[in-house]
Amino acid sequence: MAHTNDVDVVRQLLTTPGRWAVVGLSENRARAAHGVAAYLQRTLRMQIVPVHPNAQTVHGERGYPTLADVPGEIDVVDVFVNSELAGDVVDQAIARGAKAVWLQLDVIDEHAAQRAKDAGLAVVMNACPAIEGPRLGID
Repeated sequence: MAHTNDVDVVRQLLTTPGRWAVVGLSENRARAAHGVAAYLQRTLRMQIVPVHPNAQTVHGERGYPTLADVPGEIDVVDVFVNSELAGDVVDQAIARGAKAVWLQLDVIDEHAAQRAKDAGLAVVMNACPAIEGPRLGID
């Protein structure tokens, strides 16, 4: 059941304007989520929504404690949590009607990825937009 990222899906997600809920994004500049969210926002021109229990404002965007608290549509749920917690976030993304889930580097949950696919979501797993974008010539 090993998930393989489809380069066409990766390219589409990184080139289609959208609203990305970044789960695990805080004001902590040392965390990878901070830099990746800046890349999504500034380089790819995506709208970002920080999702963090402390609900901080990050990169000028208001944060929300959970995906359920985020108003409006969500195109992509970008998952910056431990693999053990990723399945719950994926289930929340499915419930919210997100179009895609992107599990970051070292965030791996094959069963959650399959649940998302079965629900009709695009899935990228164990990859980073800030790496994949330049690799594909997107920026």
